Amino acid sequence: MIGVLYVKIVTKTGDMGETSLIGGQRVKKYDLRVKAYGEIDELQAHLGMCIAQNLSGELSAELKDIQKTLFSLSADLADGRKEKKFYTLPEDLERLEKFLAPRLERLPELKSFVTPGASVVGSLFHVARTVCRRAERSAVEVGDLHPENFNPLLIIYLNRLADYLFCLAFDADHSK
Repeated sequence: MIGVLYVKIVTKTGDMGETSLIGGQRVKKYDLRVKAYGEIDELQAHLGMCIAQNLSGELSAELKDIQKTLFSLSADLADGRKEKKFYTLPEDLERLEKFLAPRLERLPELKSFVTPGASVVGSLFHVARTVCRRAERSAVEVGDLHPENFNPLLIIYLNRLADYLFCLAFDADHSK
């Protein structure tokens, strides 16, 4: 059973442009860690838009699983402590790769660039993919700046997730 976290919505502690990382360290809201986990938050919202398109039960369940894992990635980025546990685990990547494998097998050899727009659902997956790539780039920056407490699984997971989202977009656009 997943625990429920109750948080106060209005704290006023961010009114001067700062926020707290896990561990209590105060940083500016433009800190790279905050930017990176904000991009993951945006990605989660886009995945929610995809889920809301009445997808199959199996695909919807996969995306909800991914959304839960993205909370772990965000926690990894938001944890500023030098001594910390990692929240994103190898099992998370293994599950994503199991979701991806059958889609990669069905993907034909691509001989040109894919232009989004063939379907609404495919386009939504492409938007999610591009946000995922942006979050990946930000995560790479965080890792370069804070290698001492950075979880390298973040980058691998986001890279694989972008591939998965590309496959979903391709499937949506070519399953007519």
